[in-house]
Amino acid sequence: MPLPALVEPVAALSEFERARTARHAVLAGFGELGQRRLAAGRVAVIGVGGLGSPVVLALAAAGVGELIVIDDDEVELTNLQRQVLHRVGDVGAPKIDSARRAADDLGSATVVTGIRARIDEANADRLLADAHLVIDGSDTFATRAAVAAACERRGIPLVWGTVQEFAGQVTVFWSAPPKGVAAVVLSDLYPPETVGEVPSCSQVGVLGALCVQVGGALAIEAVKLITGIGEPLLGRILLIDALTARVREVPLLPSGQSPAPAPKPLPEIAEIDIAEFDARRAAGVAVLDVREPEETDLGTVPGAQLVPLAAVLENPAALGVGPYAVVCKAGMRARRAARALAAAGADVVVLAGGMDAWSRGRA
Repeated sequence: MPLPALVEPVAALSEFERARTARHAVLAGFGELGQRRLAAGRVAVIGVGGLGSPVVLALAAAGVGELIVIDDDEVELTNLQRQVLHRVGDVGAPKIDSARRAADDLGSATVVTGIRARIDEANADRLLADAHLVIDGSDTFATRAAVAAACERRGIPLVWGTVQEFAGQVTVFWSAPPKGVAAVVLSDLYPPETVGEVPSCSQVGVLGALCVQVGGALAIEAVKLITGIGEPLLGRILLIDALTARVREVPLLPSGQSPAPAPKPLPEIAEIDIAEFDARRAAGVAVLDVREPEETDLGTVPGAQLVPLAAVLENPAALGVGPYAVVCKAGMRARRAARALAAAGADVVVLAGGMDAWSRGRA
């Protein structure tokens, strides 16, 4: 259902800004009033990575009054495949600098307040104190939980999205929505006890163009909330499958009453140290290295089977019942592969610390 506009409009736009945003002014139901509301809006953007990059570009172009951009990271060459805000010349520079440059290059009246910090439980309330709404494009669940908790305490909307591999999700959480609208918060989607380890983009990959699609959807939700147009995704989750070009939505009910079935408990996987790893190898246990070819080309455990994580997850039963000792660089991918293998009936353990630990043990 449509919601009231979140922000009161500024009195007037400059002539330059009125001309720059003229295509908004002719949108039915949006008009100059909607543009003046955007000009008064203050949006906090958490992370200037794959999702934050298109969000910053879109909202600066749209003429949002202030973007409070929070990120403690520097640009790396591998970011450029999906983080469209940054350029080769930005490598090594703070990511928040790219956000400032983008607004300037667009001729936007948007003020970018860059905060080079990692947001967490200790500082989230302070860093988000001035925002009308928050867009979370961060890449760890601990950060997402801290941001969500701060938004819940302040009663402001949280526009939320994720991308991984070829899949994306977008929704809106709001602990204190307008009267008559049910509150929906992060724990309604992810109860704390169901959250396990989340693999990073460097481990499982992400389709770069999908970040642009999901980031654009996040920016649209922010625009709708600020101006009071359309129907925000509060109580609904948008699911994007890039490989099949399917976009669908599912309802999200408050108080953990989502119709989605509860996930099955993850199997417990034993982790072994170097001494036991070597003993099991000597006894004939197969070593399964789930790193990528460019990693295993640099060296692996002698005799290891080389099967990248994606291939394991695609068909874990094809590898048989083992027994296996699974390794990756540091352990996270190995644990994910081991869970999939165990669920398919395999006898499997993980080398704690992965190849990093194995290499240290051989030094």
